[in-house]
Amino acid sequence: MSDDSDPDPEQRRQLTTSARDLYDLAERLTGWLGDKVGCDDAPTLTDLRRPQAGGMSSSSVLFDASWQKDRKTLTGSYVARMAPENDSFPVFETYDLARQYAVMAGVAEHSSVPVPPLCWFEKDESVLGAPFFVMQQVEGRIPEDNPPYVFIGWLFDATAEQRMLLTRNTIDIIAEIHDIADPAAKFPELAESGDSLRRHVDATRAWYRWALADDGYPIPLLERAFDWLEQHWPLDPGPDVLSWGDSRPGNIIYQEFDPVAVLDWEMAALGPRELDVAWVIFIHRFFQDLATQFGQPGLPDFLRREDVVAHYERAAGYRLRDLDFYLVYAALRHGVVMARVKRRMIHFGEDTDTPDRDDYIMHRRSLEALLDGTYEWD
Repeated sequence: MSDDSDPDPEQRRQLTTSARDLYDLAERLTGWLGDKVGCDDAPTLTDLRRPQAGGMSSSSVLFDASWQKDRKTLTGSYVARMAPENDSFPVFETYDLARQYAVMAGVAEHSSVPVPPLCWFEKDESVLGAPFFVMQQVEGRIPEDNPPYVFIGWLFDATAEQRMLLTRNTIDIIAEIHDIADPAAKFPELAESGDSLRRHVDATRAWYRWALADDGYPIPLLERAFDWLEQHWPLDPGPDVLSWGDSRPGNIIYQEFDPVAVLDWEMAALGPRELDVAWVIFIHRFFQDLATQFGQPGLPDFLRREDVVAHYERAAGYRLRDLDFYLVYAALRHGVVMARVKRRMIHFGEDTDTPDRDDYIMHRRSLEALLDGTYEWD
């Protein structure tokens, strides 16, 4: 149960995402878009806004545009996705939007996985102050993180059968991403020499040092988790696939319960299939455990480990291996995210500090139980 000082989990929390002025962005985008579409006069931008759903890893704005060309009126609804400002206390050290754009283009070319239609990539930082790309808006709905979908919203109000349908459709998307053949050749921007799992974990450790440890915020529980990984390293991680990276329903736009756009490819990599499967399982359990802590039922029938594994293995024709390792790794990676987000919130006056650094991890109890082998799944 929560105490009286805990925030209401059903209320949206106000989080700083960007300090960019929307009026200034509108002016800059107007001139840039006019050059791109070759219109007769300056285009008109309306309804410029930040998305209600979404995380803090990058800065996005939505807008509608209309213009005249050859005496015809043309319109479009777009999303401009930018790297965060340097003074915004970013979650990640680097934001390679060119790579993200290339991965999305490759997924669209080599599969039927739905991604938002891409329009333009702009590397000139002088336009908006950072590189950015523009894609078309896709109509639909997303299970929200803020407030979490386990407390309120359309997925919470759905039937168990509808949530199972969404589970199967979501896992089918992940399996289809993994089914892209010869990913190293199709996604050369992700290809590197050496063992992909080792490279992935080493990159996570470097990110942890940058985000926390080297800045005076070591987290003992995360360091214990890194040690656990070394002691339980898989003997054979299996073949590499294209790993989406942030594989979860919160990064999919659905129409009813059908995926129509797969978003947020900034964590894409080449690596074992289990990276994505463990991530989608754990991130839901993070929210479900949060509901339980608040004495709420949450959605215990949704994205259950046994259901995800069974459906993925049927859809992919592949037997998953060493999943406990990857679930601990998912919890560790999410721990780095949450600890960095807490530092960010403290920086912007949205949270207060705590002397116990392990408390920077919102799912501390879950990670401790995973490391001890006492975590209860279904």
